[in-house]
Amino acid sequence: MSSIAEIKKRLKRNWYQFINNNSKKFATPIIDGSSPPSIFVGEFGYPHIRIGPMIPPYHGDTSILDKPELWKGKSLEEIVNYRINLLKGTIIHNVNDISGRYIESLQEMALSKKVVESTVTFEKIPSQYVNKMSLTNNESEEIPTIFSAPVRDFKIIPSTANRKIEKKYYDHDSKATDAIIHLYNNNIDISQISKVLSMGMVGRRKNRKLVPTKWSITAADDILSLHLVNKIKDNPILDNNLVFDFNHLENYYSVVFIPDDVWSFEMIESWIDTNGRIHIGSDYESGKKIDHYPSIAGAYFAARLAVAEYLFRIRKKASVLILREIHPEYFVSLGVWQIREGVRECLKSKAKTFQDFDSALKYAISKTSLSKIEWIKNSSIIRNKKQKRISDYLT
Repeated sequence: MSSIAEIKKRLKRNWYQFINNNSKKFATPIIDGSSPPSIFVGEFGYPHIRIGPMIPPYHGDTSILDKPELWKGKSLEEIVNYRINLLKGTIIHNVNDISGRYIESLQEMALSKKVVESTVTFEKIPSQYVNKMSLTNNESEEIPTIFSAPVRDFKIIPSTANRKIEKKYYDHDSKATDAIIHLYNNNIDISQISKVLSMGMVGRRKNRKLVPTKWSITAADDILSLHLVNKIKDNPILDNNLVFDFNHLENYYSVVFIPDDVWSFEMIESWIDTNGRIHIGSDYESGKKIDHYPSIAGAYFAARLAVAEYLFRIRKKASVLILREIHPEYFVSLGVWQIREGVRECLKSKAKTFQDFDSALKYAISKTSLSKIEWIKNSSIIRNKKQKRISDYLT
């Protein structure tokens, strides 16, 4: 296995190579290429945020550059290289204004079924911005993944629109929540659902606005997982305790399904830093949705969606405990998609079955670095399961 230093060195080398290979294209303020399609909506400065297209400086089928559903089985290095290829153009825009040619062009991109041929004119020659980038050996410095510059003009050649999304785009009477659920039920990928939500393309006309990309992804995961949790409440209780385990992008998951008549969900994350120190965060809900923004942020909702999908698919109800251990080799945050897709992939494997919760928990913990005491100390579900219910004594 490559060391962290070796991977960082290769990533930096790939970045230099990308700049060198496209140096002639960077010598002009005009860049054209095939967008996956990809759109960025920032959050800094809200409600006046940066928004714009992301395109590579070349043409062809670039869909894999911004489609997490295609990244299963890819290495961290491969995924970062996809991001390196995307150039981000932005302008500052008010989230409440979804009119004008620039916004309409970005909305057309979000509607597209395939790559969109795009041309961006930057305010200055892009190479001037590239040359300002400092790539040092400082361990704390993030690997640069996306080149960014302010946009003067942006044009696209309209592509074939996804009719299912287009229908909801022109429906100004339905709520955004209903539109998101409808698109999901019609097999639209979460990555595309979050784009149309981000671009203010669903919901009642008066309520539509731009939504920062990070927020829209979490909102979609939250809405869809709650929808499924409500669907599974009337299902029969799971027969046995089930444990799934999976290693994905240096993230280890143990997912425990516990027979229960009341929905409970908990996710505990332990981070192992490069100095070997362990940091822990967790969030929990029981019987109803979580009443605060999770300390582990969007990871919570992404994981909740994956497990809710599984229970909906097998027509059962249960409580769910996820133990996630993040290893030092995961040194570049790739986004919450990797939690959603990682847990989805985990639940495709064969589960180990246990008659009692203690046995299931023992197995789930056995492959992690944390002790049983540490997991118990940070878990509401484990502590609750170890307390006898009054009903346990009734015959």
